[in-house]
Amino acid sequence: MTLKIGIVKETASGERRVALDPPTAAKLVQAGHQVIVETGAGTESGHPDEAWTDCEIASDASGVAGQCDVLLCVRRPPAATLEAAGKGTVVIGQLAPYQDFDDLKSAAGKGLSLISMELVPRITRAQAMDVLSSQATIAGYKAVIIAADIAPRLFPMLTTAAGTLRPAKAVVIGAGVAGLQAIATAKRLGAQVEAYDIRAAAREQVESLGAKMIDTGVDAETEGGYARELTDEEREQQADALARHLAKADVVVSTAAIPGRPAPKIITKAMVDDMSPGSVIVDLAAETGGNCELTQPGETVNHNGVLINGPTNLPSKAPLHASEMYAKNVHNLLALLIDEEGGLKVDTEDEVISGCLLAHDGKVVHEKFV
Repeated sequence: MTLKIGIVKETASGERRVALDPPTAAKLVQAGHQVIVETGAGTESGHPDEAWTDCEIASDASGVAGQCDVLLCVRRPPAATLEAAGKGTVVIGQLAPYQDFDDLKSAAGKGLSLISMELVPRITRAQAMDVLSSQATIAGYKAVIIAADIAPRLFPMLTTAAGTLRPAKAVVIGAGVAGLQAIATAKRLGAQVEAYDIRAAAREQVESLGAKMIDTGVDAETEGGYARELTDEEREQQADALARHLAKADVVVSTAAIPGRPAPKIITKAMVDDMSPGSVIVDLAAETGGNCELTQPGETVNHNGVLINGPTNLPSKAPLHASEMYAKNVHNLLALLIDEEGGLKVDTEDEVISGCLLAHDGKVVHEKFV
């Protein structure tokens, strides 16, 4: 059986990624499926229309959606695109279920099956499908590059004829995938790196990268490896310990996030006041409110000489590699949806599928959104 798999061009402002890259699309074509690509879908990620060998190029998103069995996207498509998709179409992408859910509920009512890649369960079996992790790798790397670019100092220690420059002191807040990549990148650039995470179990990973773990005496790890919200007492304990380290930092990269919730406020105005002029904060949580009280999404704020950068959608700043990683995540998930005969099967008993399946058979099915 041949499946028609559609790829639409992203419409969100500044979004340069594509849901499937040509090499991954070629694997689906070789497996006997038909891949339909909206014209220009891959241009921003370095894949012009002529790169999609053996794929069909369609002139608009509605035309793609109207004829495919599976519709692939990076971000939630516009309502008109979802409206054009036929009943039973499986839509796979980062559908932002915690935002404007009514639009997704409407699409579910029209008979679309919706798979939200952000909800792929963080279990061993699903690691190869974990979009949050793959894209966080890009974000952590880019955050340090931004910090190095806007900082008034160099990262490594340099001994020159004009004297010796001391290495920059960096603090990374949050030792998830983004934080660990930020640590590794800052170390590669020659900085002295400290890291903080409210999950005590992160110490081994932090130290394996050559950074020192900041110990505040607080451990808030939950089942599944996520971090829970702190109590007021824990928050005060954390803040007192962290403030001492931030006051000595030249560069701070903050990555702390709680899925579906506003970003925890970790860096207060008072902490920033104690930092030296010329210090830099790059707040990866800017899109969900920021870890710093002074963060403005998409802007760089100068507070008494301390630069606070609030980048948004960092993975899109490296669209070629971000798309390559995203495509592999999606391709691995598709392997669970395509049966031995090449047909489409949404197995609601599969723990990976059930974990990220928002809607199926005309209704919302995910336990968090029912």
